[in-house]
Amino acid sequence: MKPYRVLRSPRHETLRVRGLDLHLTRWGPQASDSLAPVFLLHGWADTGDTFQFMVDAFREDWPLVALDWRGFGRSEWAREGYWFPDYLADLDALLKQLSPRLPARIVGHSMGGNIASLYAGLCPERVRCVVNLEGFGLPRSPPDRAPEQLRKWLDQVKTAPTLKNYESFEQLAAIIRSRYPRFTEAQSMFVAQAWGRREADGRVHLLGDARHRWVNPVLYRRDEAEACWRGIRAPMLMLLGEQSEYLSRLGVDGSDDGLRVAVRGIEIIRIADAGHMLHIEKPDLVAPLVERFLSGH
Repeated sequence: MKPYRVLRSPRHETLRVRGLDLHLTRWGPQASDSLAPVFLLHGWADTGDTFQFMVDAFREDWPLVALDWRGFGRSEWAREGYWFPDYLADLDALLKQLSPRLPARIVGHSMGGNIASLYAGLCPERVRCVVNLEGFGLPRSPPDRAPEQLRKWLDQVKTAPTLKNYESFEQLAAIIRSRYPRFTEAQSMFVAQAWGRREADGRVHLLGDARHRWVNPVLYRRDEAEACWRGIRAPMLMLLGEQSEYLSRLGVDGSDDGLRVAVRGIEIIRIADAGHMLHIEKPDLVAPLVERFLSGH
C-alpha cells in the first residue's frame, strides 16, 4: 500500500492528568498565555493521531493538541474501569493545565463531540466555541432495558477481555477499509498504524483497554444530556455526514429541527457523501468549515 504523506509533522508527549499518563499529539506553533491551543477530542476506540488528515487540510498553522482518552491509544489504563463522567473531569483538568486563563476552542468527533457538548453546558465559562463532528448523543433508552443491561455487565466484569490481533498492519488496514469503504488505501494504513502496535509475538494488537467493550451498566439518559446542553453558551457548529451510519437511529432527535431544539443557536452543515468518520473521509470539505468557524470565534 502507498503510505499516506503527512504534511504537518506531529509532536508527541505525555501529560499527567488526574493520576494517569495521557498521550498528547500536537501540531503547529507552541501555545502561550495569549494563544490557547485548539483541543481535538477523538471518538470511541479511536486515537488523537487520526485527526492528521483534517490537520493537513487546514490552510492556517493552528496550535493543536489531541489527547488519547484514558484507556485508548497510548494513554494509561484506569485500574477501576471506565465511567463516562471521568472523561469530563479529564477534559476539565486538561484545560486547566494547557489553557488556564483562556476559554477553549474544542473540536470533538463522536464520543469526543458528546463530551465537548456536555462540558460546554456544564462549564460554559471555560469554552469559547465547539465544532461537533457527529457527536449528537445516543438514542433514548427505555427504562425496562436496565435489568438486562445490568445482568450483562455483571457477567462481563467476571471475565478477562482481550482485543483482537492481526497478522500484519496490511491485514488490519484491509479490515478497516472494508468497514469504512470511503477511506483510501493510504488512509486505512495510517489508521491501522494509529490503532495498532506490533507486539513481541510478531502480531499487530489493537491499542486500548478491552474493558471499554463492556456494556455500560448505566442506561444512556438523553433527557439528562439535553438538560446539560441547554447550558451551552458558546457558539457550536455541528457537521454531519449525509450518509451517517448512526444519525438515522435517533429518529426525530436526529433531525435538524430536533438538534436545534436541543442546542440553542447551533449551526448545522451536512457533508455530502460522508459517513460517521467524515473528518477522515472528507477532510478537504470538513477542514475549511472547521477553520472558518474557529477563525470567526
